[in-house]
Amino acid sequence: MNPSELTPQRIAAELDRYIVGQGLAKRAVAIALRNRYRRERLVGEMREEVYPKNILMIGPTGVGKTEIARRLSNLVGAPFIKVEATKYTEVGYVGRDVESMVRDLVEASIRMVRAARMEDTKAAAADHALERLVDILEPSTKISGSAPDPYATFSAMLGGQRAATATQPQARPADMEALRAKVKQELRDGFYDVRLIEIDVEEQPQIIGAFGSPQLDEMSGNVGDLLGSILPKRRSKRRVTVAEAKAIFIQEEAAKLVDSESLKREAVKLAEENGIIFIDEMDKIAGGGGEMRGPDVSREGVQRDILPIVEGSTVMTKHGPVRTDHVLFIGAGAFHTSKPSDLIPELQGRFPIRVELASLTKDDFKTILTQPKNALIEQYKQLLAADGVELHFADSGIDAIARLATLVNEQTENIGARRLHTMLEKVLEGVSYEAPERGGTVVIDDAYVEERLADIVKNQDLSQYIL
Repeated sequence: MNPSELTPQRIAAELDRYIVGQGLAKRAVAIALRNRYRRERLVGEMREEVYPKNILMIGPTGVGKTEIARRLSNLVGAPFIKVEATKYTEVGYVGRDVESMVRDLVEASIRMVRAARMEDTKAAAADHALERLVDILEPSTKISGSAPDPYATFSAMLGGQRAATATQPQARPADMEALRAKVKQELRDGFYDVRLIEIDVEEQPQIIGAFGSPQLDEMSGNVGDLLGSILPKRRSKRRVTVAEAKAIFIQEEAAKLVDSESLKREAVKLAEENGIIFIDEMDKIAGGGGEMRGPDVSREGVQRDILPIVEGSTVMTKHGPVRTDHVLFIGAGAFHTSKPSDLIPELQGRFPIRVELASLTKDDFKTILTQPKNALIEQYKQLLAADGVELHFADSGIDAIARLATLVNEQTENIGARRLHTMLEKVLEGVSYEAPERGGTVVIDDAYVEERLADIVKNQDLSQYIL
């Protein structure tokens, strides 16, 4: 969406389409996102002085913390990653260091920018792909031009000599051009789509997981990228349909039209200015006063390593240095056994905005089942309609599912809206199993729901394993 149109109220309204309740959290993230647009309109030194106000979301699992952050990033096309604080270790221990979250953000940004650039060049890439297909289907119309030997080019680069260049192609006769134009049109119309042809496909050399630790595996990825840019690309023969070959050629030609260096610069800037990092499980690294001391990785050590990233620092990546000063960090955690005040004071200060997300009620569950754009009931209706089964959910059936989900959450572990997934799967298990042979219409009312869930809900020992 156009950032100028994203007022805080509009942002909250867009989030309401997917997330039920949690008005305070929506207001907080809406203001944070609007402040980015306001900052972009500033001029002079003040623009660099305005830093994002990071947010700490507090609430049980399944109430919408991650979904709010993910939908927020989708609204403006901002690079977004979700990480778990528990997967990082403090410096000096084997495992992922906290700086890897910034590297992951840059990679997400590069994927976004590359996808946008390739979409922009898709029309030109499609024309080039058609030319290659015509060369295969009508080889007699192909102009012979000697391309440089890639190995000779590589040797010339190492020896400091100028590589050989391809000869200029000759002009085609008019009858050949007419034939090529006819074949191109037939390709656009899908006339050759099912014909099998043999094509050459480029393969990138890759080195993955060669060294056995996260830090060294990341280094091996860098080595693979370096080798891929220096060594000649390996080609392999594949037998595919013309339709598949067209898709492969379009991807290859679009990649050739994209300038990698400008793409990386744009992606790094996008990550620095608009990136969003969602750090989940913050409560798991909040060490209380009774934290054990010893040689093990300390939770406080992980907090102290996260601090400079959130505070604003420069992280070296394979695409260049990346500043985190204006990256928006959204922390989240249930904080059942610990409190936000158990975090080190310096880290607390870097999350000045705190919002508490409420547990979901029975009415919230009914709304989640029916009203959001991606409502669960609508998902199941369309899934089973693919097998010819028409599901009809009566109001009494929806009420029963919401009531029993609330009951199970109260009696066992409260997992929020995720409980609805397990309840619906159990209710529709028989229909899903018999759907291909069954067909017809199935009415889900309160009696239907009670029949399939009553015994499980009553038996708490059984429900904690099944539901």
